Parts: sequence; C-alpha cells; structure tokens
Amino acid sequence: MPSANCTPSRACVHSGQWSARHGVYTVGTSERGVSQARKLIPSANTEHLPPEVFTMAEALKAGGYKTIHLGKYHLGEDPLKDGYDVNVGGNQSGGPDGGGYFSPWTSGAMKEWSDKYPKGTHRMDVFADQAIRFMKENKGQPLFIHFSPYSVHTRLEPVPEFVDKYKGKDIHATYASMVEKFDEGVGKVLDHLKESGLSNNTLVIFSSENGVIAAINKQKPYRAGKDSYYEGGIREPMIAAWPGRIKAGSSCDTPVCTLDLYPTFLSATSLSKASNQTLDGVDLMPLLQQSGDIAPRALYWHFPIYLQAYKPKQDDARDPLFRTRPGSAMRLGKWKLHEFFEDGAYELYNLENDLGGRKNLAAEMPEKVAELAKKLTNWRESVQAAVPTQLNSDYDPNWKGKNTKNGNKKGIKGKAHNKKK
Repeated sequence: MPSANCTPSRACVHSGQWSARHGVYTVGTSERGVSQARKLIPSANTEHLPPEVFTMAEALKAGGYKTIHLGKYHLGEDPLKDGYDVNVGGNQSGGPDGGGYFSPWTSGAMKEWSDKYPKGTHRMDVFADQAIRFMKENKGQPLFIHFSPYSVHTRLEPVPEFVDKYKGKDIHATYASMVEKFDEGVGKVLDHLKESGLSNNTLVIFSSENGVIAAINKQKPYRAGKDSYYEGGIREPMIAAWPGRIKAGSSCDTPVCTLDLYPTFLSATSLSKASNQTLDGVDLMPLLQQSGDIAPRALYWHFPIYLQAYKPKQDDARDPLFRTRPGSAMRLGKWKLHEFFEDGAYELYNLENDLGGRKNLAAEMPEKVAELAKKLTNWRESVQAAVPTQLNSDYDPNWKGKNTKNGNKKGIKGKAHNKKK
C-alpha cells in the first residue's frame, strides 16, 4: 500500500503518484491528538485529490472506456468530475454515511438508491447489482469498473445471515460477517463475468487500501494496523485474474504497490498516458504474466503528520499516544527503514526474518542505516516532500494526559504548513 489509511491510498491509486506529490497524507486535519503531545507543527494536509491531477479513470475514459465508480470514493464530492461516467454511492465521505450499511439511506450519495431497493438492502447488494447492470447496458464496449464498497469500514454492523457462524470463535464476529458479505458481492460480479463470457477479456485486480484497525482484528505476525507504517498498516495481498493471460494459481513475492495500477492498466489496455503527469508506479504486466521482472526499486512512505492513538496497547505503535508521528519509511529488498522527524531516530528491520518489526537493528548496523537514509533523503528531495521542522509552542515533553480522537480543538498555537526540504 502507498499509505496506511484510506484517502491517501486512494489518492495514490487514482493519481499514480506518491503522497508527497499530491499532498494527501491523511483524512481531515494533520493536527490529530492534543497539541501538548506534538513536538512539531505537522505539514498541512490536502483533503481531496487536487483537480489538476489527471486520474486513472480520466486516462481510461480518454482511451474510449466507459467508466463506473461504485462505493467509497473519499477523494472529493463527485467522482463524475474525475473521469467516471457513472457514480453509485461515491462522495467525500470516508464511512457509510446516511444510515450505515443497510437501507434506507437518509442522506449522502446513497440516498437516491433507497427508493430503488427494498428496506434493509445492504450497500454491497446495490453495488454488485449496479456493476452487473452497467456491464449489461454497455455490452460490447470497453469498460473500467472501480468496485470500492465501504466494507470493511467502521461503523461495524453485523450481517444477520452471516454473523452467527463466527460467534464464539477467536475472531470479531461482526467484522467477519462484513467480510463475508463483501466476498459475496465480489462473487456476484465475478460470476457474471464468467457467465457472460467476459472473463477472458477482463483483467481483475483485488487489493485493499490499508491494514485493519489493530484494536478490532489482529494481523499477526505483522505489527500494528491501520494508520501505522509498520507492516500491519501497509502490507496487503494483491490478487489478479485474467484467464489466458495470467496463469491460475501462480504467485509472485516481488513487493509491489497499488500506485502501480495506473501504469499497469495503461499497459494492459495498450493506451498511451494521455498526459505529461509523472507516474511513480511501474507496469506490473511482466510479473502478472510471468514474462519478465521489474527493475529493482525501493518503496517509500511519507507521513509528515500525526494520527492519535485508538487504544494504546492494541495499537502496538512506537508510543502510546500516537499510531503515527511525523516521519518517513522505505523498503529495499528485505530491509525496512523508519525515520522519525521529532527526534531524528531510525528503526531498521530485516523483514526476511522479522516480519513483525520487533528487533530494531539500527544500533547494530549503522552503515546499513546510513545507506538507506541517504536514499530516503534523496527520494524526499526528488518529490519535494514537505518535511515539518517548526516546533510547536504548546508541546510539553512531560505531558501524560489522554489523547483526543480527532485533534485538539483549542490551544493550537501553530498552524500546519508545507515547508519543503
């Protein structure tokens, strides 16, 4: 994943760019948690994808594809402004607004669907039904479907027909029922592709946008979860299917990133880029088709912001007050480096034998730290990443109070800024 939470991950997917280029680092304000606990004034956050970005959907639409977005968008008010011909349920909301997962929906982008489906209909059923309808109505045309249901996102709502089977097991029953509902909806779409004869001419990519909230569902052996740049926040599986082009049951352990989707889709459709916009991802078709490799590269994450703790013990973060403090991280091969801007500290992990990120090797391997730190610094300079340096006058190093949910509502004497370094 290019980010550890939703909006920046989506911004990276749709733009094909690292967060440092488009400035979308988090949801809402970057000043999360109480001011007394933040040593630095964080960089300003761009809440929605900038309009000048030429999106993946715009590129495919320019190439003659009919496009539809279904479900969570969270990059702006209207997906139709970003290259989609049809929008089902997408707006600026990050969670299932207007009534949760089940109809009726009283507000938001799902409101119009309340009168078209019976009371108690799950969002996933609407999205699957409308995706299939879109394929039927545009038969014979090249199609791009961005199927992005809110599942699994808080608020958590049990799915009655599935939840009982998970009760009493070592799993969050409500969460598991929502996952199964998601699987059911995806299955309906895949079944239609097969039954309509479209599968052999359709590339399907499945992935997520970040890890699970660690307090809800553990991701052992990976450390932490959503909003953390340890592996539990950014490591997700990616599954691809294309009968006749991708060998069924094959696997690949090369680290990739969902910002690779933009150039991969252009390659798969034989379309040109249609803009001068920099794309930071790479074409994954050689890996998917087992026809070659991609050039060795580092993967980078930049988060010059604060995200307050959910539940300190379960979060499994560096400290009990924040899931994330300002910093950057990178992975090169088996090595993972974290840099923290507040104290200049580094953490180095060998992911080959320490997937959980439990043994910090920075003190034992200063030369490896220096090598990777130089690459990380050079990368930040190349993308003009905003790096916070201004001290927060409210900061109290001895502060031991409780952190707040969505940022300090008063007492913030500094304002987020975008100093380049």
